Amino acid sequence: MRGNMIRRKRHLEMLLEKVPAHPDPDPGLEQYLTPPGIAAEVLWAARAMGDIEGKTVADLGCGTGILGIGAALLGAEMVYCIDIDSGALEAGRSAAGELGLGNIRFIEADIRHHDALPGMVDTVVQNPPFGSQERAERGADRVFMDAAAATGRTVYSFHMAGSEDFVRNYYRKLGGTVTHRFRVEFPIPRTYSFHRMEVASVGVVILRVV
Repeated sequence: MRGNMIRRKRHLEMLLEKVPAHPDPDPGLEQYLTPPGIAAEVLWAARAMGDIEGKTVADLGCGTGILGIGAALLGAEMVYCIDIDSGALEAGRSAAGELGLGNIRFIEADIRHHDALPGMVDTVVQNPPFGSQERAERGADRVFMDAAAATGRTVYSFHMAGSEDFVRNYYRKLGGTVTHRFRVEFPIPRTYSFHRMEVASVGVVILRVV
């Protein structure tokens, strides 16, 4: 199923509901599935701005690939889903296969090594670690911003709302300009043993950078 066959955002969201969560999430990598509704909202807007259909797309730190799979469903020419977690990649590869997608590749690689990335693409979509967990790697968001700037002509990047000024300034130093901003309440379900709430909600901004 490809872009011209998906005419409603709700249809895209329903298809993305088939993408599984991480099979064995690692708290150090802050592995959470982007909710299908939020993924559909951002990708639908990205397609309307001409950044998805017929374009090459990279989903950095893709996890099980919900953003990349969504881009493939919306008619991207080719999507590269890149992650360091082989288990998550296999789950995403299986989901893409069930959806009949032939325009997507899952690549095991560390995004710190830019030579392992697919080269310059039209669009990067990424939901990097927020750095909000004690067990998480500090500065991981900067690693992802560096990789996105080195890889994509246009970037859609998720960040904690409280870090927006820092993120804007960091992209500016990398030569980028923020053109659009989306704000969402991002639900984080109880995933790890140290989580106390069944669902916590955090404010997240998605910035479009060129």
